[in-house]
Amino acid sequence: MLIEIAVLLGFGCLSGVTTVLFGFGGGFITVPVVYAFALAEPEHALGAMHVAVATSTAVMVVNSGSATLAQLRTGRLRRDYLWPLIAFIGLGAVLGSFAATAADESVLRWLFVAYLALTIVDSLVRKGFVSRRDDTRPRALGGLTVTAGGTGIGAVASFLGVGGSVLTVPLLRRKGLPMADAAALANPLSLPVAVIGTAVYAFAATGTSSSAAHLGYIDLVAAGALLCGSLPTIAVTRRVVGRIPDRAHAIAYLGLLVAALIAIVIR
Repeated sequence: MLIEIAVLLGFGCLSGVTTVLFGFGGGFITVPVVYAFALAEPEHALGAMHVAVATSTAVMVVNSGSATLAQLRTGRLRRDYLWPLIAFIGLGAVLGSFAATAADESVLRWLFVAYLALTIVDSLVRKGFVSRRDDTRPRALGGLTVTAGGTGIGAVASFLGVGGSVLTVPLLRRKGLPMADAAALANPLSLPVAVIGTAVYAFAATGTSSSAAHLGYIDLVAAGALLCGSLPTIAVTRRVVGRIPDRAHAIAYLGLLVAALIAIVIR
């Protein structure tokens, strides 16, 4: 147990860094590590991916909320990119969360893998993600992107427990925003997914709910350990946002996606 807590604390610190720098909220860090530990527990092994996704959403509520507050003073949270996109993401999150609780475990796992792989390929192939000209003027979001796109982002993100930053960051990046601004906006845009997903998973009827260490599918011990690592790291990391070269920031984002993909495939 002590080794498990120490590992979770370490990954919590990493999730704090990714929350601020990439808008991940912790999903791509917490899902693989919680999945690995859940597999090792016989009473939770059959629902390991559900536990991982649910715990991830609970951690994201706190991480994304803390990072959003930290970014308010920077001026990067532009209202025209937040509203009404955030409302449609919330609508999609309701649909995706209920679908996830009824989904087959293996389907959930391999959709997570496919989701990561497609995002990596798309960001490498399409122009505008890795490189951005300094004189690029940000473009407004279209109506279809806000409505259908926002609903889709919310549904997919809540289904997989990843917050939506893997979709919102590339989207905002292609609209001409600097990487630091796209990552900052990803945190408040992830909040409706995290809050709705956590509520659904917490009250889901599951065998894990009989354990005092679980609330529905949520592993409370794992979530607590991850947050103990992430919250102090968020406070420190926010001080370096904007100092990283834009291209290096984008490449690092893709590198972290690749690392998460490898981790979940190996398990």
